[in-house]
Amino acid sequence: MSLPGHLLPALVLLLARSPGWAWVPSRCRAPREAVCNFVCDCRGCPDEAQCGYHGASPTLGAPFACDFEQDSCGWRDISTSGYSWLRDRAGAAPEGPGPRSDHTLGTDLGWYAAAGTHRGRQAATAALRSPTLHEAAPSCELSLWYHVASGGVAELRLELTHGAETLTLWQSSGPWVPGWQELVVPTGRIQGDFRVTFSATRNATRRGAVALDDVAFWSCGLPTPQAHCPLGHHHCQNKACVEPHQLCDGEDNCGDRSDEDMPTCNHHTATDFERGLGLWNHSEGWARNRSAGGLQHPAWPHRDHSRNSAQGSFLVSVAEPSAPAILSSPEFQASAPRNCSLTFYHYLHGSEAGCLQVFLQTRSPGAPQAAVLLRRRHGELGAAWVRDRVDIQSKHPFRILLAGQTGPGGVVGLDDLILSDHCKPVPGEPAGRPPAPPRPPREEKHRPRPPLSSLQPWNFCEPGHLFCGDLCVPPEQLCDFQQQCPGGEDEQECGTTDFESPSAGGWEDASVGRLQWVRLPAQDSGSPGTDASGAAGHFLSVQRAWGQLAEQARVLTPTLGPSGPRCELHMAYYFQSHPQEISCNFERGTCGWHTGHLTDAHWHRVESRGPGYDHTTGQGHFMLLDPTEPPAQGPGAHLLTWPQTPAAAQECLSFWYHLYGPQTGTLRLAMRREGERERHLWSRSGTHGNRWHEARATLHHPQDSSAKYQLLFEGLRDGYHGTMALDDVAVRPGPCWAPKRCSFEDSACGFSTGGRGLWTRQANATGQAAWGPPADHTTETAQGHYMVVDMSPQALPRGHVASLISEEHRPLAQAACLTFWYHLSLRNPGTLRVHVEEAERRQVLSISTHGGFAWRLGSVDLQAEQAWRVVFEAVAAGVERSYIALDDLLLQDGPCPRPASCDFEASLCGWNHLPWPGLGGYSWDWSSGATPSRYLQPPVDHTLGTEAGHFALFETGVLGPGGRAAWLRSQPLPATEASCLRFWYHMGFPEHFYKGELRVLLSSARGQLAVWGAGGRLRHQWLEGQVEVASTEEFQIVFEATLGGQPALGPIALDDVEYLAGQRCQLPTPSQGDTAVATSVPAAVGGTLLLLVLLVLLGLAGRRWLQKKGGCPSWGETDAVAPSFDNILFNADHVTLPASVTNDQ
Repeated sequence: MSLPGHLLPALVLLLARSPGWAWVPSRCRAPREAVCNFVCDCRGCPDEAQCGYHGASPTLGAPFACDFEQDSCGWRDISTSGYSWLRDRAGAAPEGPGPRSDHTLGTDLGWYAAAGTHRGRQAATAALRSPTLHEAAPSCELSLWYHVASGGVAELRLELTHGAETLTLWQSSGPWVPGWQELVVPTGRIQGDFRVTFSATRNATRRGAVALDDVAFWSCGLPTPQAHCPLGHHHCQNKACVEPHQLCDGEDNCGDRSDEDMPTCNHHTATDFERGLGLWNHSEGWARNRSAGGLQHPAWPHRDHSRNSAQGSFLVSVAEPSAPAILSSPEFQASAPRNCSLTFYHYLHGSEAGCLQVFLQTRSPGAPQAAVLLRRRHGELGAAWVRDRVDIQSKHPFRILLAGQTGPGGVVGLDDLILSDHCKPVPGEPAGRPPAPPRPPREEKHRPRPPLSSLQPWNFCEPGHLFCGDLCVPPEQLCDFQQQCPGGEDEQECGTTDFESPSAGGWEDASVGRLQWVRLPAQDSGSPGTDASGAAGHFLSVQRAWGQLAEQARVLTPTLGPSGPRCELHMAYYFQSHPQEISCNFERGTCGWHTGHLTDAHWHRVESRGPGYDHTTGQGHFMLLDPTEPPAQGPGAHLLTWPQTPAAAQECLSFWYHLYGPQTGTLRLAMRREGERERHLWSRSGTHGNRWHEARATLHHPQDSSAKYQLLFEGLRDGYHGTMALDDVAVRPGPCWAPKRCSFEDSACGFSTGGRGLWTRQANATGQAAWGPPADHTTETAQGHYMVVDMSPQALPRGHVASLISEEHRPLAQAACLTFWYHLSLRNPGTLRVHVEEAERRQVLSISTHGGFAWRLGSVDLQAEQAWRVVFEAVAAGVERSYIALDDLLLQDGPCPRPASCDFEASLCGWNHLPWPGLGGYSWDWSSGATPSRYLQPPVDHTLGTEAGHFALFETGVLGPGGRAAWLRSQPLPATEASCLRFWYHMGFPEHFYKGELRVLLSSARGQLAVWGAGGRLRHQWLEGQVEVASTEEFQIVFEATLGGQPALGPIALDDVEYLAGQRCQLPTPSQGDTAVATSVPAAVGGTLLLLVLLVLLGLAGRRWLQKKGGCPSWGETDAVAPSFDNILFNADHVTLPASVTNDQ
């Protein structure tokens, strides 16, 4: 029965509302106020899904983020014109005006939110709004990346709406910089519900192309209730815990203001400027103002700090350096023995010349002393109110002076000045005249200035220009690495420094959080006791700070450049740490391991969640390298130990690794020792399936040497679709057992040559190797390594033997299979014999065929109840220019499979999944339904019919337009007149107009020939395929996975591949096709059954209507039915599908 097209929309709506397709919530039901509040109240964080972000990242300290890769995270377009937002990616419109790649992945396959895909006729605004969020902590920051691709964008604006007020967090009218640009803005404390809106306004007749990606909320959650607080912390009335320095600081850190309303705070003197200047009644150059109705200045604060509102008041100044604005406190009594502390919030934005200084002016018996500088903040700190604090201890009465100045376009502001209860004003102090403006200490000059002389006019040069000799050097020529002044003053204080000068070479701390950079003398720092030169000099050190925003400490040079392509930065750095154990399961920390800091990508200790699970318990912690978090520009990331002292001459390092994804890259292990070259111990490249693997490496240390060493794991990425993980690292005295896998990439894996040294480990990178294949088997490149023996008569006379002997393997608990790849020269090299040496040596395999251009697979079934070795013997035939090579040894449980046959339960059985050149660099993978995965995959395999079974898998969602594909290649097979290839395949493409393709190719020296193909959409079932193959020469079978249309998420899986050499295929009967095991997920089954019921009901209703009308014969009256589109699906693989499957097509 064909379904009328006008009924499809109704069916879709019915299905969407049906129980089988409904979203099933978690058993944890958080109250409304606990949803979208940046706190995971339920396991797995379902209460924080679709909140403008996707739950919490498994990385500790990571934000709640949305990268738009899966969906829009709840962001909704609220535009009222055709200029609107949609989820898009560059690959879908390669000629469009938008970015050529997203920001998350850096490729044309990544997703983002975009506006301006079509040209408009009039000015319009596109607005993208978040879902309703609940409560934001004072430390909350919102970061995002935006891309403006055309000049038609008039303005970008980021707004926050709570209650009846809409705050402008940020707005810009350009000019627009090419590429993705980062924006970070603090939200401040938000009580109750709020929403965030990102809007773009375009000019008339222009596209106004704008893109938005990687929206993240940092440190936005309020503290959660705790039964007990750490020692020294304050227990809030709502049972949350806050640190002592957060008390009485003018911010609601508890979430119920109990940290600000406690009795101790009543003795503090706070001035929020809402009703005047308070105690700070001596002011010169400062103006009390507010954001609403204030000066139209680009750098003007959009809100105050006290109320986080545009209606709140603050002090602001645009004073120039020649006449700084001064704010003075009244005179205070001596505060000894307790400190008088001043907490204040300052604003420096719009100019690199902005500066705020805090001075202490004491009145000793006789006359006031000169002002002493207590704190100096300089430069651009962003459009944010930043907290700071100074502690004062004085024997004499004193005043506190705040001096502000800025450059063109800049603003300096003050708000919430809070004096502690130990700041006691002098009673009966007269109003008096304001103190004289302080003059900054001479050593605090940041930029060379004209000498203070009446003979030198101040206005000789324009503001911002440097006067030297007879020149006025403009700002753009300062610190440009080209000397303009005769004395080089324009290139001084430009970052080159040993920090001995108090000016620190122009470096300025720009931190706004709990850490800051401070210039310290070596003798006062504790460790290190000297500077980089070994003397008791100065250096910059990270110290604690009073800021409340981003944690990282930032120190900046003045604006430099432009620079040449060979510009380099040299510096000395020092880390203080304590050596710890190498052995680590990462459950309570990283032990003696730390991440490298010289790369953009970083290893992170993460908790098991979703597709990521640890090896120790399946629910614990492990180390993860994900190249998309954050997007890394460099190729790799380092995980290192602290320097270690050897415990024995030989140590065995064991660890578990996880390499998974179609673009995984390479994981390497190396050892460093002072004064020696870095030594590579182990490496693996490409995906190794969605499971943990064990690896071992023997550490060899010099005899009678106490030289310390470091271990290094290096992850080298090969794209953005793949992750690397490490867990359960252990080291013990003594050598390791022989490895189960050896690629010879980093070492000879402990193989010895019987003292004769005839076997050698080599690569053919130069192309000038005297003998051996041009490429190895592991990497299929000239840079790859293998073991080779020269079989020419000069090296090995006829009948002589060259042996290659492994280290001892541990006894086998069950039958096992040893596979290896060998390469024989075209000229007959002789015979390759394989022996197993247990109590005695026995031969298990002999190979004496002629060689060729390909690596071939050898396999041996093994059983060994005692420790054993494998011995490869090359017996020479006495032929010139001949050789035998070995590569990629693998020992795995179970018997050896037949050639080109595999059930994928233990491995890929010799099927090669290395990326083929020119196809995009993607690989097939190996997984199971029971293993959590970030990629779509079948829920069960075909072999076992359970989620514990394994299969080969490729996720086509990583492919873009252009016909790229992934190949899975068999070992070389001999020529055949007719052989049968049988296999089971699985496809699942949820979008009807997308289709994946699976093809079978025969690859030989003549090229590739397609012999079978199938396309599939929503088929939640394993289907059998078979094809008869024939070739007159040696060939390989290739399974090719690709797309038949636009990029789409969907898996293509293979299982139970069987190659029957010399046997013709038998066509399956219809009953055989009916026995295909259905593996639909429950939701799909429910939806399919509901669809069938609806079709039956519609058919019955239509039949009754037709019978009443009499316009068409009933089915029972029809003798023959004309061909039409119905539920019959014709398949090239001769498989008859059940109706429940064909209805999904």
